[in-house]
Amino acid sequence: MMNEEATMLALSAIAHRSRLAIFKALAAAGPRGLSAGEISAQLQIVPSSLSFHLKEMTRAALLSARREGTYIYYSTEESVVVGVIDFLIETCLVEKKCLE
Repeated sequence: MMNEEATMLALSAIAHRSRLAIFKALAAAGPRGLSAGEISAQLQIVPSSLSFHLKEMTRAALLSARREGTYIYYSTEESVVVGVIDFLIETCLVEKKCLE
């Protein structure tokens, strides 16, 4: 299970309209992921803003990046999202600790 700090970092990283859109696009792309250029074109996010958002999401472990030639492909880290959901279920719903 993820710890509280990692969970908060992941939740705060995805709590932005552009980052949520990026995450959704990458989740739909599957394990292959998308290059930064593909994400920029698909979501119409300027490269400088996209770079900032990708860095924040990678820092929160929501994304992984791999280089293929001159391109960097990003994909979602589904295990982190599952960890966040599990953390919330176990600490808020099962143990009712959210109210403490």
